[in-house]
Amino acid sequence: MKRLFAYLQKYMGRMGLGLVIKFVGTMMDLLIPWALTHILNEVVPQKDVGLLLWWSAGMFAFSAIAFSFNVIANRMATVVARDSALEIRRDAFSQMVRLTVPETDRISQSSLISRLTTDTYNVHAFIGRIQRLGVRAPILLIGGAVITLSMEPVLAGVLLATMPLVTFASIMINRKGLPMFLRQQKAIDKLVLTVRDNITGARVIKALGMEESEIERFAGVNSDVSLWETRSGATMALSSPIMNVILNMGLCAVILVGAARSDLGLTQPGTVIAFLTYFSIILNAMLNITRIFVMYTKASASMRRLDELLSAKTELPQVYMDDCADKNAAIEFSRVRFSYSGGEDEKLNLRDISFKLQKGETLGVLGATGSGKSTLIRLLERFYTVSGGDIYIFGKPICEYGEKELHSLFGSAFQSDILFADTIRANIDFGRGLSDEAIVKALRCAQAYDFVSSQEEGLERRLAPRGADLSGGQKQRLYIARALAASPKILVLDDSSSALDYQTDAALRHDIRQMYPETTVVLIAQRVSSVHSSDLILCLDDGRSVGLGTHDELMRSCEVYRETAQLQMGGDI
Repeated sequence: MKRLFAYLQKYMGRMGLGLVIKFVGTMMDLLIPWALTHILNEVVPQKDVGLLLWWSAGMFAFSAIAFSFNVIANRMATVVARDSALEIRRDAFSQMVRLTVPETDRISQSSLISRLTTDTYNVHAFIGRIQRLGVRAPILLIGGAVITLSMEPVLAGVLLATMPLVTFASIMINRKGLPMFLRQQKAIDKLVLTVRDNITGARVIKALGMEESEIERFAGVNSDVSLWETRSGATMALSSPIMNVILNMGLCAVILVGAARSDLGLTQPGTVIAFLTYFSIILNAMLNITRIFVMYTKASASMRRLDELLSAKTELPQVYMDDCADKNAAIEFSRVRFSYSGGEDEKLNLRDISFKLQKGETLGVLGATGSGKSTLIRLLERFYTVSGGDIYIFGKPICEYGEKELHSLFGSAFQSDILFADTIRANIDFGRGLSDEAIVKALRCAQAYDFVSSQEEGLERRLAPRGADLSGGQKQRLYIARALAASPKILVLDDSSSALDYQTDAALRHDIRQMYPETTVVLIAQRVSSVHSSDLILCLDDGRSVGLGTHDELMRSCEVYRETAQLQMGGDI
C-alpha cells in the first residue's frame, strides 16, 4: 500500500481539512446522548420548562452541526477518491502502453484489463470509505468508550470486555480473506480473457457452430469466479454476525448490571438509557470498522496487482554489441539468436541469422508458418532483446537507440492489424499530424486511393470497430497506407499483402520503389511472387537461414526456395 500513500500525499491538505470537519461532526454526534443524559438526570427533576427548551435547542444544534459537517466532509472525501483514482488509472494505463512486449505477455492482456477496471474500482472505493468512516468510526468507538467510562466505569468495563474478542475475530477473518481475494481477481482475469476471445473470435465461432461449446467453456470460468467470490464473500461476511453476537452479549450484560445497580441506587436511570444509546453507537462503529477491514483487504489485493503493473519493466535490458557494423548498411544482423523461453540450442526460435541490407534496398523474407519470420521483425523493432548476436540500424547498435527514436524510423503493417472506429483520415494519420498530401500519397501507393475516393465521405468516412465493414484486402491496403504515410526510413510489411491479388500486390511493390525510393523495405511473405524482385531474399526454415541471395541465386542454390517456387508458380517467375 506504500504506492497508494504516495498518490495520496498531494491530497494530504484537503484530507486533513476534511478529517478535522469530520472530527467536529462526529464529536457533535457523541454529545447528543450526553445531553440527553443530563436532561433526564438533572433538568427533568427540576421541572424547569425554560431550561428544558434550552437543552433541547442545544441537542438540535448538535444534530444540525453533525449533519452539516458530515455531509461536507463526505463530499470532500468523494473528490479526493475521484481524483486519486483518476491518477492511478491514468498512470496504470500509461504504464500499460509503455510495457515491454515480454512484460505484456507475462501479465497477459486480460489481466491488464481487469487491473484497470476492477482493481482501480476497489482502490477508489477504499479511498472514499476510509475517509468517510476511517475517522468517524474510531472516534465514535474511542469517544463512546471514554464518555461511558467517565459516566459509569462499571458498566463501561462490562462493555470494553468484549473488545479483545472483537479485535481477535477481525484479525483472523481478514488474514484468511486476503488470499481469497487474490484468487478471485485471478479468476476474473480468466473471465475477461474468455469474454475477449469470444468477442474477437465471434465470426469463427459462428462459422464453425461452436456456440454451445463456448457457452460451456464460459460456464466453467464463470463458475470459478463465482466459487471464489462465494468463498471470499462468505469468509468476510462472518465478521458482521460475529460482531453482533459478541457486542449484543455485551449489551445484555450491560442491561443486567445496569438494572441491578439502578435498583440499588448506584446508577441513575438516565445513565442506563445513555449507555444503551452509546452502546448502539459503539456497535455501529465496530461494524463500520469491520467493513473498512473488508474493503482494505480487497484494496490491498488490488493495489498489489496495480503495483506489479506500475513497477513492471518499460525498457528492455541493454545487451552489449561489438562495434563492428557496416556503417553504410541500413540493417545488419550478425549471428542473431533468440528464444522466447530463454532457452538455448533446441529451444531457439531463431538461430545464427546474418545479413546486410543497404539503404533503399528491399529484403524479402520467405518461409513457412512458424519458421521465424515475424520473430525476426520483432527483434528488428526491438520488441524483444536478442539472446545472442548483434543487430545494427544504420551502423548503430540497436540497443543504443531510445525507444521513440528507434520506432520513429519504422513504418509497420501487419497481417492482423487494427483499425479504430474513427474516420479513414484518423486511422491513417494516427495522431501524427500528417498533411493531406502525405495521406493521399500513401493511399495511392497502397492501391487504396480508388476505393477511398469512391466513398461519399472520402477520408471522412467512419469505419466500424476493427474495420468490420471493409474487406480483407481493403483493410490491408489501409494498414500499408498508415505505415507509409510518415515516409519511414524503414518499411516493414509483415505478410500484409496476403489478402491482395497478384496484380495489386505487384502494383504495390512497384509504387513503393517509385514513390519512396529512399525507404528500406523488409517484406515478409509466404508467396514467392511477393519477394522474387527483392534485392535480397532470406529463406527461413525452422528458425534457420537456409538461403540468402537474389531470386536467381536461390533458385540455383536453395532447395527449399526452389521447391516453394515450383509448388506456387511452377518455377516460371
